[in-house]
Amino acid sequence: MTLPVVADTEVRVTLGVDTHADVHVAVALDQLGRRLGVCTVATTPAGARQLLDWASQFGPVQRVGCEGTSSWGLGLARFLRGQGLAVLEVNRPSRQTRRRRGKSDSLDAEAAARAVQAGTATTVAKTADGQVEMIRALRVVRRSAVKARTQAANQLQSLLVTAPDELREQLRGLPGDRLVTAAAQLEASGEVATILAASQLALRSVAVRYQQLTAEMSALDQQLGRLVTQAAPALLALPGVGIDTAAALLITAGANPDRLTSEAAFAHLCGVAPIPASSGKTTRHRLHRGGNRDANRALWVVAMGRLRWDARTRAYVARRTAQGKTKREIIRCLKRFIAREVYHVLVPIPPAGGKDHPAG
Repeated sequence: MTLPVVADTEVRVTLGVDTHADVHVAVALDQLGRRLGVCTVATTPAGARQLLDWASQFGPVQRVGCEGTSSWGLGLARFLRGQGLAVLEVNRPSRQTRRRRGKSDSLDAEAAARAVQAGTATTVAKTADGQVEMIRALRVVRRSAVKARTQAANQLQSLLVTAPDELREQLRGLPGDRLVTAAAQLEASGEVATILAASQLALRSVAVRYQQLTAEMSALDQQLGRLVTQAAPALLALPGVGIDTAAALLITAGANPDRLTSEAAFAHLCGVAPIPASSGKTTRHRLHRGGNRDANRALWVVAMGRLRWDARTRAYVARRTAQGKTKREIIRCLKRFIAREVYHVLVPIPPAGGKDHPAG
């Protein structure tokens, strides 16, 4: 007996969004991939509500594929998550796709929706809220302050080289901190009439700027230390992990690290997962050079610190060296192990056994 086929008449909507600074462009698809419509809204809370109301008229919205969930689309992603929707991060279309299909906002939005339906976009967007987002914001400002202070220090040395002889003799040979203090105390007249007066004013201005940036960095460091300690005390307890490295790893994982499906996914995100590069009878792997470079640097800092003082790591290096591994290969293995260790702290799960790592 053949059972009758019951048609599924309920439309289930997949939404794709191409985000911009002033407007968002969205395309709605049904469960069969048919295009239902296009909508353009402003990048405001009212625009986000308008977008959801427009999509909901076709049927219940199941998933949303969104470009730029950490930049232009952050506000929209927050709103949609607040409405209980699953928001997935979608990469922009590849160059090959754009050459084949063309480039427009609606085409990019449709590509985002189809990437969700095809299963090629599976990464849940970062929530970008709570302490991790606070850490990210403060760390962005601190990094710019560090760059500006380094530039000020270089300018101070450069101005001193071309300063008049009497000023150079006064400041020559002073170490960095004393040079900044002495330059900041130089007299600066109201009206610049000589090269000496101009040099004094320039040196004093740069030295005061250096001191202000140092004070700004100290205040930011204090707040970052407090936030990181509250957010991830277990991460700071790992050997070699400090405030800056912990902050970088927290930002990479996001406030919802459970969105990472496995420790291998986290290692791939940090750029320390080997990638298959086999062909024919040749079976090999190559180094993954993508991922978050700041997280990769943080893992390198932890690895180099352990190489200097951690007994287990030094014993591991000796064992792998005897096996014929080079120092570069050993450091790659260390970074891969540290990524596994960090992941199990951020997302506690039973660790996999049988791995060859320094703890083994």
